[in-house]
Amino acid sequence: MKKLRIDKMLGHLGYGTRKEIKQYAKQGMIAVNGEMVKNASAKVDVEKDVVTFVGEEVHYREFVYILLNKPAGVISATEDHVERTVIDLLDDELRHFEPFPVGRLDKDTVGFLLLTNDGQLAHRLLTPKNDVPKTYFARIDQAVTVADVAAFKEGVTLDDGYETKPAKLELTERPDEIFVTITEGKFHQVKRMFRAVEKEVVYLKRCSMGPLELDEHLREGEYRELTEEEVEALQNYR
Repeated sequence: MKKLRIDKMLGHLGYGTRKEIKQYAKQGMIAVNGEMVKNASAKVDVEKDVVTFVGEEVHYREFVYILLNKPAGVISATEDHVERTVIDLLDDELRHFEPFPVGRLDKDTVGFLLLTNDGQLAHRLLTPKNDVPKTYFARIDQAVTVADVAAFKEGVTLDDGYETKPAKLELTERPDEIFVTITEGKFHQVKRMFRAVEKEVVYLKRCSMGPLELDEHLREGEYRELTEEEVEALQNYR
């Protein structure tokens, strides 16, 4: 049983400020279980009580989970005074929940990006000890070799001396196109790993994270909320 003040509940869902919601209550716009409530500080059971606002039932939720197919040219941040951010791509209803990107994709990298306001889940997915895999498709400026596959399997030394964890590098029919799976999230890691073997990434797309894959029906810049099954898969992962 989770009880919340009516003004906090409605404020969390974007119905207005606490001051505004207090006025709405006084004006008879809010009801609980069919009875008008004039006191916006009254508490309700968000799982059992039926709250209506101007006759429309209010459906409470604490967290949002959003799958975005990130386009190039936007940054993985919540706000920026110069650049367009991934949050700018969301509608007002979702932005109100104050989601943030779980990990970061470079400005020119596209593909799978999870956004949520569930800090506990985000921490679990990002903490290094959990080794959550992230798979990318990449196009390289030259042919990738079996020697590169072996190097990635052992881990490579980045430009700052950091030794990466082992990564899985998969060759494709095209010698300059590969899939790579890493379990870390160092700054520009995939690009820096290829520089360690004297190659450059010219295109990078994240395809999956943990148990979830990018929705092929989402065009770049489009997003959707995760299904209950997808959220459960993330919560139960490892």
